[in-house]
Amino acid sequence: MSNTDRTYDLVVWGATGVAGRLVAEYLTEQYTSDDLSLALGGRDETRLRELEAALVAQRSGWEELPVVIGDATDPKSLRAIAEDTRVVCTTVGPYTKYGTPLVEACISAGTDYCDLTGEVNWVREMIDRYHDDAVDAGARIVHSCGFDSIPADLGTKLVQSFAIDEFGTPCDLVRIYLEDGRGGVSGGTASSVVEVFRAASTDPVARQTLRNPYSLAPPGERDGVDPGAQSLPRKDPLRGEWTGPSPMAVMNERVVRRSNALLEYPWGREFECTEVVPVGSGPVGMMGASAVSAGLGLATGVLAFGPTRDALRRFAFPDPGEGPTREEIENGYFTIRVLGRGTATDGPFVVESRISADWDPGYGATARMLGEAAMCLVREETDSPLEGGILTPAAAIGDPLADGLRRAGLVVEVGEWDSNQGGIR
Repeated sequence: MSNTDRTYDLVVWGATGVAGRLVAEYLTEQYTSDDLSLALGGRDETRLRELEAALVAQRSGWEELPVVIGDATDPKSLRAIAEDTRVVCTTVGPYTKYGTPLVEACISAGTDYCDLTGEVNWVREMIDRYHDDAVDAGARIVHSCGFDSIPADLGTKLVQSFAIDEFGTPCDLVRIYLEDGRGGVSGGTASSVVEVFRAASTDPVARQTLRNPYSLAPPGERDGVDPGAQSLPRKDPLRGEWTGPSPMAVMNERVVRRSNALLEYPWGREFECTEVVPVGSGPVGMMGASAVSAGLGLATGVLAFGPTRDALRRFAFPDPGEGPTREEIENGYFTIRVLGRGTATDGPFVVESRISADWDPGYGATARMLGEAAMCLVREETDSPLEGGILTPAAAIGDPLADGLRRAGLVVEVGEWDSNQGGIR
């Protein structure tokens, strides 16, 4: 069966979990059955039927939502689901524990796939094991389609596209700023964080993946000029204010570098990118950046040590299936700003992109990001030379994803940076 002859356009896998339910709610609110053949997937038929009934009752454009049953540990059931749909959109993590059989099933069936993973060690494993197979199958396996890592990855791609179009050359330096935000943490997210550190404590490849800034690049290309994530307070070279390290840099920076490599280095092999948390100017800014650095260092140390990591998981982190309340999701927000610096024939320039939303970044906004990434794959709304492989959002979908995010209600802007106004000119 060809990819275009499937029963479903899209299956939301893990639809009864915290993130999966939000994705299903978003898709059935934004689209109708005339736009999309959608199915809800998971292992608990009773809960899936309850979700179906709730969504059909709430949405005027849906008379039914088919349910597909499988198990993350049963490859045969996953293969049957993958063979019957064009795109699988999965929220079932930790992906290190539950994700690999579904990736295998999608590659075997030639089915496109997108997820929310921030588990850099697992993405490295998928690249090394399955990239070539996915290319041969024409299956687009697109990782990290949520807050990790669409704002950083797409924001960088927008900056570079604008720079090339307007100035004829890409930016050689990109800074990603985690400007502001408020949101909750679910048990699934906490489990993924724990899994990354657990893997690094026992697996030398996972440890090397966390240490090497180019660990997600293709084999044979895992080195370069970029020194990697900032770990100490530093005065920013573009904005002149103090910055601290970002907790998301370990994933996002590597995803951006992989995008550059997959697209055959349109931004150059000397391209550098760093994600940071801007704190402010003067002595207060320096103290704030020092506090951010110390806090992240302490958290890393606690998670790296087995007994304290286990204690956090048991007594501090939410249980799997728990997540932020509806009120917390609706009252959350975030802003990610990306500045790129380059030099054209008539002198230096700086380009800015900004992606922001008035929802919790990890759930309300992430559900929309993942949903629109999946819809871009369903509708073939992509600007990419790549027809298969273990891919990134920027490399697999590219600039059209910005239009999807705007449809979803996010703010997505790009233009020349005005240093006097501190924003897009």
